[in-house]
Amino acid sequence: MSAVVDRAAAPRAMGREPFARGLPWLLLLGGLVGFVAAFVLTVERFALAADSDYIPTCSINPVLSCGSVMSTDQAAVFGFPNPLLGIAGFAIVVAAGAGLLAGARFAGWYWAGLQVGVTAGAVFVHWLIFQSLYRIGALCPYCMAVWAVIVPIFWYVTLRNLHRRWPGNPLARLHSVPLAVWFAVLLALVAIRFWSFWSTL
Repeated sequence: MSAVVDRAAAPRAMGREPFARGLPWLLLLGGLVGFVAAFVLTVERFALAADSDYIPTCSINPVLSCGSVMSTDQAAVFGFPNPLLGIAGFAIVVAAGAGLLAGARFAGWYWAGLQVGVTAGAVFVHWLIFQSLYRIGALCPYCMAVWAVIVPIFWYVTLRNLHRRWPGNPLARLHSVPLAVWFAVLLALVAIRFWSFWSTL
C-alpha cells in the first residue's frame, strides 16, 4: 500500500487528531530550521577541514564556539560529520510536513518510521547536549538551533501517534507544559555550567 492515500479523506481523518493543523507546520518549519542549521554546519566543517586556521562564523566567544565543538570526536560519532545525519533526517521531516499541508494522508507504517526517526534524533541530541556542557565545555549556536526544533518535533509526533492508540490521553491537553519545563531546564543547565563566563559579560 502506498504511503500516501486518498487525499480527499485526509482532512476528515486529521480533524479527529490533536494538533492536526499545527503539526504539519511544525514539521515543515521546524524541519527547515534544522535542515539549514545542519547544512551550514556541514559547510563550516568542510571549510575547517580544508583550512585549520579557518574561524567558523558561529565561533563568537570561548563559550559560543562551533570550532571548539567541530574539532572533537563527538562531532563525528559515526565516522562522518554529525550534521550529515541532520541534513538527511530533517529533509524527511520537511517532506512530511509539506505532504500533510498538501492534503496527503500517510499510512501507519510511515508514522511509525517517523516516530523511530524523531526519537533517535531526540536521544542523540540529548547525548550531544551532555557532551557539549560537561565534556567539551562549549556551545555551538547552530547545534542549539537543532536542539530547539528536534524536541518539539519529537514531542508532537509522539502525541499524535499516542492519540491513535490512546484517544483523549491527558498529555494532549497539557502538551505545552513538558516543553516549557524542558526549555527551562536546558536554559538553567547552560546558565549554571557557564556562569563564570556569563557573569563577566
